[in-house]
Amino acid sequence: MFESLSGRLTGVIDGLGKRGALSEADVAEAMREVRLAMLDADVALPVVRDFVKRVREGAVGHEVLESISPGQAVAKLVNDALIEALGGAGAVPLNLNAAPPVPILMVGLQGSGKTTTSGKIALRLSSRERKKVLLASLDTQRPAAQLQLQQLAERAAVASLPIIQGQSPVEIARRAMETGRREGYDVVILDTAGRLSIDEALMEEVRQIRAETNPTETLLVVDAMTGQDAVNTAKAFNEAVGVTGVVMTRMDGDARGGAALSMKAITGAPIKLTGSGEKLDALEEFHPERVASRILGLGDIAGLVEKAADNLDHEEGERLAKKMLAGKFDLDDYVSQLKQIKKMGSLSGIVGMLPGMGKLKDMLGEADLENTVFKKHQAIISSMTKRERREPAIIKASRKKRIAAGSGTTVQDVNKLLKQFDDMSTMMKRINKLGMKGLMRQGMSALMPKGMGGPGGPGRSPFG
Repeated sequence: MFESLSGRLTGVIDGLGKRGALSEADVAEAMREVRLAMLDADVALPVVRDFVKRVREGAVGHEVLESISPGQAVAKLVNDALIEALGGAGAVPLNLNAAPPVPILMVGLQGSGKTTTSGKIALRLSSRERKKVLLASLDTQRPAAQLQLQQLAERAAVASLPIIQGQSPVEIARRAMETGRREGYDVVILDTAGRLSIDEALMEEVRQIRAETNPTETLLVVDAMTGQDAVNTAKAFNEAVGVTGVVMTRMDGDARGGAALSMKAITGAPIKLTGSGEKLDALEEFHPERVASRILGLGDIAGLVEKAADNLDHEEGERLAKKMLAGKFDLDDYVSQLKQIKKMGSLSGIVGMLPGMGKLKDMLGEADLENTVFKKHQAIISSMTKRERREPAIIKASRKKRIAAGSGTTVQDVNKLLKQFDDMSTMMKRINKLGMKGLMRQGMSALMPKGMGGPGGPGRSPFG
């Protein structure tokens, strides 16, 4: 997400960095660009006004205009304002500080991903925090809703409240809490019914359930793809029933990001979790400072490390790393590496977490790399002999034709793969030459060709 906003903000900051000394007119022009970029990203107008005002007031001070690197000083102001708009530094964790069973009330409109999110939270609490979790569906509006939550509970390996036909949502909530107390559950997640639109009947039902269960958390689930409608929904729920936190789903599909930037200011409720994809483990804590860093093209190394720790086969990773640094990396290892990367999610998402790689991310575009490039490369390598995979240098014209025919691709595709593998080998040699100290000092840009984030290239960090 944030692709459009990220591109325009980094463009403004890069432009300021090239000017050297700044005037108030330069700052005013830059702030006009920032304002338009945020409005185009569907950020709420009051949020845009406060954001631009805060940055402008800081940027026209003498300590910025007369500093050695005013462009970098403005970049720092933009970064701080983004963090503030997104909710302030640091993730806001789920509040489980209450006597068990802790009730968590899930609310939201139909189609927002509320039931799936309930299953994701159950899995997260069970696997990461070792909590004994009970899932309970209070949705009597949709016939299949209770069965859907029961199936999600089975996938997450947690318990679900047995279904008793004819009970009202309040009666189900009461039974869930009684079961939680009697059977020693730590957390009870109450999945309420949604509606196609906000109505008084929905709000009254939630009020009654809230009065019965006194939830520690009332989490509103909203679809990030709906933009300002998501913010309006959050505002309405917060005013009617009170919301302690927001979970934003389909974050991977929201290219603008206006809802995330507007949510805290408009509703007062922090974004606590974000979801992307249907997999039950596709749920993450929301870190405003990390998101701000990604918007400004500075990456999210902490998030990448966490994602790798959760998904990668570490023994296989160590084996590959040793071979790569020893210069013995072959095409079999390349396939193994592709499989490792796929475990972590989309390639464009991973690239977005690397500092200074914004240009490469733009080059990848919206291509479905997992279903095109990755599969094509695996097919090509599968058509090679063992010797060819170990020694790609022997693959000449006749071998390329045979490999292309066997994999259902073209000679050009084979050439592209071999070129990419050769580039990767060259990068490994650079890492070996630089050593770990040199890599840490120069960063990822030391490994990239000029024009793609290399030294002095357009993908450099605005903080220098």
